[in-house]
Amino acid sequence: MSKKRVLVIGGGVTGFTTAWALLDAGYDVVIISERWADPENRITSQIAGALWEYPPAVCGKHTDLISLHNSKRWCMTAYRIFDMLQEMMPGSHYFDHGVRMCMANFFFDQKLEDMPDPGQLAKYEEILAQTDIKCVRRDAKLVHEYEVNQKAGIVDAYQHLAPVIDTDVYMQWLRFVLICKGAVIETRRLNGDLLDQEEELLAEFKADFIVNATGLASFELANDNSVYPLRGALIRVINDGKKFPKVAEALVVTHDDTRGEDEDIVFIVPRNDRILIIGGIAQPHEYALDLALNSPEIVRMRQRCNNFVPGLENAEYDPVTPFVQGHRPFRGTNVRVERELRPRSDGSMSRIVHSYGQGGAGFSLSFGCANDVLGLIQEVEDDIAPSRMSRKERYLTPAVEL
Repeated sequence: MSKKRVLVIGGGVTGFTTAWALLDAGYDVVIISERWADPENRITSQIAGALWEYPPAVCGKHTDLISLHNSKRWCMTAYRIFDMLQEMMPGSHYFDHGVRMCMANFFFDQKLEDMPDPGQLAKYEEILAQTDIKCVRRDAKLVHEYEVNQKAGIVDAYQHLAPVIDTDVYMQWLRFVLICKGAVIETRRLNGDLLDQEEELLAEFKADFIVNATGLASFELANDNSVYPLRGALIRVINDGKKFPKVAEALVVTHDDTRGEDEDIVFIVPRNDRILIIGGIAQPHEYALDLALNSPEIVRMRQRCNNFVPGLENAEYDPVTPFVQGHRPFRGTNVRVERELRPRSDGSMSRIVHSYGQGGAGFSLSFGCANDVLGLIQEVEDDIAPSRMSRKERYLTPAVEL
């Protein structure tokens, strides 16, 4: 009997990871995208900060409790797989995947118990309760151990091991894995509502199912007017220990909604052994990618990080790519991993499954979302009527094989 085929639309980390899960589950997979990862012309997934985080993430909170609940299990699936990948294929492997386990340090200018937002304390306690998250430690002494500028007013901190991904390397490695596993890749742009062209696409690609993993393009392709960009930017500097002490671990101050400030993020993360990325900003509904190193918000972003780590002001820009910017794909009710709820024009059930709206957490949620997509494809096969995304934890089988 011939294999069932899935058409995956989207060439970012969500689409590629979903394709991997589908291939390992025995499906034929065709992936189409307008653009692919390219170090000369980066896509959104390459520009991402790509530090694994337990939700809510640094750049903004979940507004939807169902999405937040699911994101917590999605991220743990990704943590376990990234950790396993790094253990099974260390960085010295002949074809590097770009994944490293790095100590991530989170700093606060109030004790967690004293913060107006109880969510930060609750987040730490949930992290502490996750037995798979390694080396969790809360200690104000971290401020001195990492030589954080005393003028920053930091009084509390915690740390844990977290995957950090060199996105250029990982996206190329992921493409190689998919091709080796038999995926077919085609460059193509789609326009319009996928539901209106579903039958034509299924026929053209001889597919049985469609997965939409197109991020911001889902505004049009999923007819979802709640999708919007959260503009972000990162500065890339040389991290070789010559101009300032080499930073080997992630140093982060998260966005605090209670302050009423838009610019309070500090994001200092080793991208690899040579490059340090500095951020960040989170600007909703900003469509233009017209920022530069001398833009006022980027100057302030750099100054926040310089003030946090003494010596960082001496850092030299990456001569190849000193600055990157892009759009995190957000939506009104956060992440959508759900079947198409609208019927086809003939009244029959759609065979489309959506996975988009991961915002700045695409890597952190990638394998967990892929696992749920796999379960939703099985629902379509079993002729189960679609339902809205819920808190139900239905799909517990590991997403991919390593």
